[in-house]
Amino acid sequence: MSIPMPVRRLGSTDLEISVVGLGAWAIGGADWRYGLGPQDDEVSISTIHAAVESGINWVDTAASYGFGHSEEVVGRAVRRLPRADRPYLFTKCGVQWTEESRDEEPRRILRPDTIGAEVRRSLARLQAERIDLYQVHWPPTEEEVPLEESWDALAELVDQGLVRAIGVSNFSSDQMTRCQGVRQIDSMQPPLSLIHRGAADGLIPFAGEIGSGVIIYSPLQTGLLTDRWSLDRVESLPAGDRRRWHEDFLSPNLERNLALRDRLRPVAARLGTSVAAVAIAWTLAWPNVTAAIHGARNTSQLEVGIAAAGIRLTLQDLDEIAVAIEQTGAGEGPVRPLLGQRLS
Repeated sequence: MSIPMPVRRLGSTDLEISVVGLGAWAIGGADWRYGLGPQDDEVSISTIHAAVESGINWVDTAASYGFGHSEEVVGRAVRRLPRADRPYLFTKCGVQWTEESRDEEPRRILRPDTIGAEVRRSLARLQAERIDLYQVHWPPTEEEVPLEESWDALAELVDQGLVRAIGVSNFSSDQMTRCQGVRQIDSMQPPLSLIHRGAADGLIPFAGEIGSGVIIYSPLQTGLLTDRWSLDRVESLPAGDRRRWHEDFLSPNLERNLALRDRLRPVAARLGTSVAAVAIAWTLAWPNVTAAIHGARNTSQLEVGIAAAGIRLTLQDLDEIAVAIEQTGAGEGPVRPLLGQRLS
């Protein structure tokens, strides 16, 4: 008999979301600047259906993932499900492109008029009447209008019934304070992993103070905290792979990161799971964290997130992991959930 997927309430909303959600970045395919390689759409759809069957009840995508393609695939997958089984749809706005600039850096624009146009395009691609969580993907590069006006425009989408809840991603605490003065931030989305732990030092506690939910992304740090990576594999990456020049994949960081990954093996063996599942479970142990995004592109990868949802790290586990972080020197930020084991 399978154990039901644990759920937590997202901030002050009425959304009860599974502690692990399906991330749809890779589902966007390879035909854009930040693509993660070719992806078969039917495999993506099968993965979404398998996620729902496992108890995962939300999918996180963005208009910029594949410049709309990820949303389209998610929409197709969800429409094939009975209405009662359909997951919550989370997507994002504020990153824009043109067909002529698909290989260039997208622009970060957040004006009331662009927000209104974007939400309607996302609704069409998702084949949905309402988006359950609509997030600002990145703060605007330049404030063409005050951030408060942009946030008010998102609040109006809730009033219009186009959006159920609104949130931010990659915002600073100062930027969130400005938005919070206009309307409650329902959710914030920062990166958090055993390697990049900075959000746990300020942003995540701040979210608790203002009553915002927290959905963290990149808990496996682009796969470094899985068994798939080695020094040889990094050296064999094709010239165009963006990981070749990312600081996490360059010496001496790469060696430290892989050493930390290896130090998770005794914990994983004790729990009868994988190092990747332990890495995701560690992010869920932090106070105020509601859920983690697991970017799976097939059912095999999906199993890691499902396993992580059922893990409760003990105080011994957390202490052992903290020592491993300190001794390997990997990453930056606090090394241990400050209040010990998270209570669901």
